[in-house]
Amino acid sequence: MKTPPRSGVNMNNSPTQHLFWGSASPLAALSGGGLLIMATVRFSYALITGISLLWVYCLSALVCRAAVKIFPRQGLAACQTILASFFAGIFLLLFWIISPFIALEIFFIVSLVPLFCVSSGIFQRLDSLDSIDAVALAFSEAAVLSGLLLAFALIREPLGLLSLSLPGGSQGIIFIFSAKSETLLPIRFIASSSGALILLGYIFALYRHYRRVNVPLETDI
Repeated sequence: MKTPPRSGVNMNNSPTQHLFWGSASPLAALSGGGLLIMATVRFSYALITGISLLWVYCLSALVCRAAVKIFPRQGLAACQTILASFFAGIFLLLFWIISPFIALEIFFIVSLVPLFCVSSGIFQRLDSLDSIDAVALAFSEAAVLSGLLLAFALIREPLGLLSLSLPGGSQGIIFIFSAKSETLLPIRFIASSSGALILLGYIFALYRHYRRVNVPLETDI
């Protein structure tokens, strides 16, 4: 019997370990559903949240693998949560120095990133990897969720708010374009939380259908 590869990069070639179609995907069990709704009302929020995901995932993975012999076996999840929260706090502090306005607006969203990091099971998937492979896998998983955030925001903000924003400026946000039109008010429902849930439901249904067709070996969750 062929021995399965232990490398995090090679494991992702398997249908069950695929970063987007596999069980670790944010859409596989909607593990990133909360962030997809809260962080995508504006593209600027989604961009900052995506950067925070990469920051927290990669640094937490690096320290977790480097200090694997130091962390206690009991209460390991609590230590991992504290570690991820520490890096999220540093990220918020850096943004507070750069722009206090945008830091206040994204504070709650970025505060949830450590919880999503731990609940995603990323630390368990790093157990058999060395530090380099662990960081590479953490970066890849965070990049998938970040890409989903950006794509979702590119639908919600232009259609729901008739604008497109980026981080910057004295107020924390600059607009690439911003339009006002009373005739398009019904479509702004997409910008609301309920509209985002409906849009997410359609996207999730398409994902599940395409996943069944293209990844038949994947075990349903």
